[in-house]
Parts: sequence; C-alpha cells; structure tokens
Amino acid sequence: MTKVSSRLVFYFPGFDPLDAAAHQRRYERSATQSGKTFGIAYTVGGVTQTAAGSRMEVEALHDGHTNQSTIFIHDHNALISQLRAASLWKQIALGFKAGAGIIREGGAFAYFRHAWRFGLFFLFPFLFISLGIAAALLIAALPLLIGVSTLFCLLTIPLGYLFFAKGVMPFSERFHTLHLFADWRFALAVGRDEPLARDWIEDKAHRVLTALEQRSDEVLFVSHSMGASLALAVAGRVLELKADAFDSRKVSFVTLGGAALQCALLSSASRLRQSIGVMARHGDLNWFDIQCLTDPIHLYKCHTAKLSGHGDAGQPKIVPIRFKHSLSDERYRKNKSNFLRMHRQYVLGSDRKSGFDFTLLTAGPLPVASFADLRSDKPPQM
Repeated sequence: MTKVSSRLVFYFPGFDPLDAAAHQRRYERSATQSGKTFGIAYTVGGVTQTAAGSRMEVEALHDGHTNQSTIFIHDHNALISQLRAASLWKQIALGFKAGAGIIREGGAFAYFRHAWRFGLFFLFPFLFISLGIAAALLIAALPLLIGVSTLFCLLTIPLGYLFFAKGVMPFSERFHTLHLFADWRFALAVGRDEPLARDWIEDKAHRVLTALEQRSDEVLFVSHSMGASLALAVAGRVLELKADAFDSRKVSFVTLGGAALQCALLSSASRLRQSIGVMARHGDLNWFDIQCLTDPIHLYKCHTAKLSGHGDAGQPKIVPIRFKHSLSDERYRKNKSNFLRMHRQYVLGSDRKSGFDFTLLTAGPLPVASFADLRSDKPPQM
C-alpha cells in the first residue's frame, strides 16, 4: 500500500468542554500510547493560532517513512461555556425547554424509531432531574400528605430544597446531566440554524478555505459525536462558497460515533439536511462512518444521508468496529459500563493493534481511504 507523506486534517471534536489546547494534550497522550502499540514514533507539536484556525503539526516516523500531518482543531468550547454560564435553575429550565423543542420537532420519536438506545440517551437527563424534583417536592409537601400541621412546611420546604440543591444536583454531575442539557440546547440551535451555531459555522468555513490553500497528499475531515453535524454544516458551506474547493484533492470525510442525525432529524434542520445532500452527492468525496455497538450515544446502523432525505444519493459506508479489539481486557471491563467513556474511546489511544486507531487514522502513514475497508479484529498492514 502506498504510504502518505503529507495530510491536511480538519478535526471537529464532540461536545466536550475542552479548548484546542486541551484537545492537543489529549491527542498527545493518545499518540504516545498508540505509538507504542503500533510501533510508530509520533511527535506532536503544540497549538498555534493562525488565520486558518488552531493548528498543530504531527510527525509520524515508521519503518524509515515520515508522514507530516497538519491538524486544525475546530473545537466549540466557547459555545459550550456560553451555554453553561447561566445559573443552575436557568440551565434546568432551558434544558427542559430544549427537550420540549426536540419532541415538538419530531426528534425524540425519530430517535426511538431508528435507534432506541439513542432515544433513551435523550430521555435520561430529563428523567433523572424530574425524579429529583419530584422527590424534593414530596419532602416539601410531607406535612400535608401525612395530615399534620402546615407549620411543619416551614421545615420541610427548606429540607426539600436542600435535598435537591445539595444532594440531587451534586450526584447528577456524576452523569453530567447539566452538560447533557447544554448538549440538547446546542443540538436544537444547530438544527434551527440559530446565530449561536450559524456564526460559528460561517467562521470555520472561511478558515477551512484558507487552510485548503496548503497542498497535501490528502485531506481529511474527521469528526466525533456532535462534531459530525458541525463538520457536515461547515463542509457544505465550504462548497457553497467555492464549489471546486475539493477538486483535484483526495478528500475523505470520516465520522466517529457520528451523531449528525441528532440534529438532522429535527423538522427545522433543512439547511443541515441540504449540506448532507451536497456531501453525499459529491463524486470525489470518500465518506464513511465508523460505529461501535457498545457506544449507545450515536444512531447505530443508521444511514445519515438516507434518513436526511437523500436516499437517491451515494450513501456513506458504515464501518463497524469493536472496542474490545483495541483495549486490554482489564481496560475494556472497567470502561464498558461507562457509556460516556466508551463514546469517547473513538478518539483515545489503543492498547492492542486493531483495524482502527484515531492517531493512526489522522497522522499515520496509511491513506485514510484504506480505513473504509478495515476489520477491527485485524491490524492494518503497514
């Protein structure tokens, strides 16, 4: 297989509260681990701010061959911080408002119809907080329920409040419930093409066009989780601004645990669905979706283009993997029951040689297109 000497990468992370520097540190740790596993010497540079975005350089040396990858990290941590800046009660209220919006726009029904585990993921934070509120109200109303003097409410109402604020909410942070509320608020903003999301997409599209002036053997758009919606929206906008932006370039578009349908299945998400159609119909684009059964936070075995109304277009290939092939037995057992941790595993390091590894995909010597035919239980030939 012909090895790649240079690669231009546009990385759209998931809904993690990390800025570009934090993503770089995570990438460097993963590269160190994966490098030992695959016998590749990675050198990961720091983040520099350029007109084309937050940039880091990664060099990979394997069997005398050197590959240079320029990776632009298009994080959206500033938007996450903005969504999380409100008070506790306002975040809860806005979270439930967003949940109601998802239901009104048909998203919740579509999640359960096409991927019931993702439907449960949608319901989880709302059910958790609802139960906490119900228990707090029960404590507050206890004197009325047992038929004693209402004066005892002067004691039980503060107790109910303290139970919720000092008990339920700190415990809920183990499951990142407020962060998940922000995630659904952002999903609605992306689907509705609200300024919060649209301004970010517009800015990144122009930065991608600037970066594409750099020559390379291949170009990779890679996204994780919620980042898939943003990557599709940005890439679609790039082609609106410059229809030939991908011409004469080897361009791959890879989604990892892609949750683009989280936004695209909303009735208001017409512009995102249009971008998905543009990408699906682009003849020179190699698009595939890497999915894992043990990750419940994506729409497993769902075809993004088809369910977005583009059944007549070329469909992204679904590439199934198993994390047990890339993790040690101990690490797999430890993390398997942590659904958020397993969802994040796509972009973390490997303990064992397998067909998929994030660092190998983004900075290794193999062409990105070769990963579309991978078997996770069979290491690639390098």
